[in-house]
Formats: sequence, structure tokens, C-alpha cells
Amino acid sequence: MQDAENHTATSSRDCEVAYTSSLRGITATRLRGFFVGWPNPPSPEKQIEIFLASDHVVIAIDSSSKRVVGFITAITDGILSAYIPLLEVLPEFQGRGIGRELVSRMLDKLGDLYMIDLMCDLNVREFYEKFGMKAAFGMTIRNFDRQAGE
Repeated sequence: MQDAENHTATSSRDCEVAYTSSLRGITATRLRGFFVGWPNPPSPEKQIEIFLASDHVVIAIDSSSKRVVGFITAITDGILSAYIPLLEVLPEFQGRGIGRELVSRMLDKLGDLYMIDLMCDLNVREFYEKFGMKAAFGMTIRNFDRQAGE
């Protein structure tokens, strides 16, 4: 992961949220409640491994509780292309602009690249279109028995 600290706080409706690219202080116990609806979600310990293996991570932290409420990851060759595999916001914090801020911050980090790709479900397509993203044809393999990262 390339980035160090870059805390900045913004108000997200009825909570104050700090955003950082640093993993300092991020422990598995602070990563509970993500991947809702996944049949085999990665454990919080695996989430830490995912963060460490990613080229870029932005984490949203509720300033009052210090709880991690959202994150986004990206992998990139740093020259031409990047892929955003994960954007997660805890269900009780959705609809407050946290996901929008996470995507904006990640796109700022990746903005000089030729292509930034991600795959999403149809029900969130409109969300990503607000960032100028366009639907494209893609292919994928999903090994759900390996979804937990084990």
C-alpha cells in the first residue's frame, strides 16, 4: 500500500467521519459488520490482509465511536490501469454520502490512469454513473466457495 496518513474529516449527515489511507490502528475488531448478504464473507482478519495487499485503501471512520464504517480498495499497475474490487459501507451508515466520498477520494488517487474498472451489481449502477463511469461488457469467474479468502 502506497499511502500514509491523510486524515480529513467531513460531516456525513448526522455523524462526523474521518477518512484515512493509513492502516495504523485498524484492527480486525474494528471491521465487524461488512459484506452483508455475502454467502461466504471474508473475516475481519482477511479484510486486514486484503488492505495490506491492495495498492490503495481509503477507510472511513466514525469520529465519535472510532468505528470503521466504510472502505474502498484498489489494485493498479500504476501506469495504465486500476481495478476497484471493494467498496463497503456499514448498512446503518449508508445513505449519508460516505460511499460517495470514498469513491471520490479513490478516483482522485487513480485519476491520472487511462482506465479505472470495477464490477458492480445492476442495483448500484446508477451510483457509479454519477462519477462518470459507463457500463461496459465484462467477463467474470466467481468461486463462491472461496469467497471468504480461505
